[in-house]
Formats: sequence, structure tokens, C-alpha cells
Amino acid sequence: MSNEKKQCKTMSALCEKLDKCEHYQKFAKYRDHILSLGNDSLEKTIAIALSLCFVCAILVSMAAVALRPLQVENKAMDMKKNILDVAGLLQDGTDIHEAFAEKIEAKLVDIATGDYVEGNVETYDQRKAAKDVAQNVVLTKEQDIASIKRRAKIAKVYLVKNGNDVKSIILPVHGYGLWSTMYGFLALDADGQTVQSINFYDQGETPGLGAEVVNPNWRALWKNKKVYDESGKVSLGLVKGLVDTNKAGSEYQVDGLAGATLTSVGVTNLVKYWMSQEGFAAYLDKVRTKG
Repeated sequence: MSNEKKQCKTMSALCEKLDKCEHYQKFAKYRDHILSLGNDSLEKTIAIALSLCFVCAILVSMAAVALRPLQVENKAMDMKKNILDVAGLLQDGTDIHEAFAEKIEAKLVDIATGDYVEGNVETYDQRKAAKDVAQNVVLTKEQDIASIKRRAKIAKVYLVKNGNDVKSIILPVHGYGLWSTMYGFLALDADGQTVQSINFYDQGETPGLGAEVVNPNWRALWKNKKVYDESGKVSLGLVKGLVDTNKAGSEYQVDGLAGATLTSVGVTNLVKYWMSQEGFAAYLDKVRTKG
């Protein structure tokens, strides 16, 4: 049987079922009633408007469902791109999937203990886990210097590999600035102390001011800065104005964002939080002592 005949047979069967359907018959009767009304009829105007809204809603819903896999794929691609960027592995023409698979290894870390834990690293969403009462920790006012209110118990970290050796560690960080919660990555050398780069992939700060956190020139100022001082205290942060490299302690300081004092404070606070014992300090300590 040809495809045309199969389609005709299917349509005929569908029409027979509709003819026997009580609800469809009521709809058909009302449809004929509406169409018989004059164009200046209020009832006809409202019915047609509602029908158009209903059809458009169905089309939009179908498009959203159909495009969902593509949206998920694009989101994953963008995340990989940002991780490669902060790792210094993103160049023009880089194959994102290939470079990520070859150079980056994702791990799940228990923030409290600093130990690696088992789990599906591919599907784990740290931002969603932070909103789940079973997977998060609610912070006290004294703990919450980054103004995030709660954090996930488990974090997803990324190891930049050179063969079997770990070249650097990429840590997810976030905290509140002036207008938004800024989400980013902080890349450290394998010593867990020396900064390679920082990158904010999601932020809503003021364009030209706080939004300069994504400016490559400002991000470059972080390279080779130190996180912890000799006593083990988190000393890395932004200063007001420019860093005086001739003064002691400049290795822990980064130029502040001009005209964006509160965003600068927010960046300093989120770094201090995530590098502290409330954040990744336990993990970084094990990285330094055990490798």
C-alpha cells in the first residue's frame, strides 16, 4: 500500500472517530454558530481571539519542547567553553568537546571534608543542589560573607590534566555583587595557592562598571596572585585603586574596579568565602599535602 493510501485511510479513521465523539460534536456546533455571526459580533471577536491565543500557546509549547535538547546542549557547551577559558586552553578554532574531553576531568568534592565523593558528575548541578534542603547547608549571618544564604554540600571541581599530572584546579565560586549573584570559576595552580585566572560567566552588574569583571585586561591582573598568607589566612582580594607592587602584601592584591566599589567588595567577599574553611580550604589543604 502506498504512503498516500495509508495517509488517506488514517485520516478516514480519524474522521470517523471524531464524528462519534460527543465533545467534538459540541465543539463543531459551537464553531458553526460562531462562524454564522456577523463580523461586528462581540461574541465572535472574543471567541476568535481566544482561539488564536490557544493555538499560539500550543505552538509555543511545542517549540519549547522541541528546542529543549538543543538548549541543554548549548548550555553545556557554553559551560565547557568558560572552563576552558579560565584554564587558558581556549583559542580560536578550538574544538570545545575534544579539548574538554582531553584536558579536563570533573570531580565531586565534599566541601566539609575536602574528599572526593562518588556520584554522577555529568548530571550533577551544583546550583540546583544549593536550593535543595536535602543537599544544601544554610549559612549563618557570620558565615555568609558572600551573601549567598546557602551552599551545596557537594561541589563540582575541574582538574586540568597534562597526561596523568594535574596542571591546575578550577573551582566554582559565586557571591553577591551590587545587583546580582555573580557566578564564576577561579583557577589555581596545582599548589592550591597561586592564581592562574578568574572568570565570571553569569553576572548582572552595571555595564562599564561592575560588569568589568569579565574584562580580559582586568582578569589578567589575577595571574600569579597568592590566596593564603604565611599564617594560612585568606588574604587575596581587591583594593581601592591600583595595587602598589613596591609594598609588602601586593602579591595578595588585585586592582579594584573603578567606580564599582560594591561589586569590588562582592568579588573580595566571595573569594574570601570560597577559599576559607566554609569553602574549599579543606580540599585545597589535601591537594597541597596529598597531591
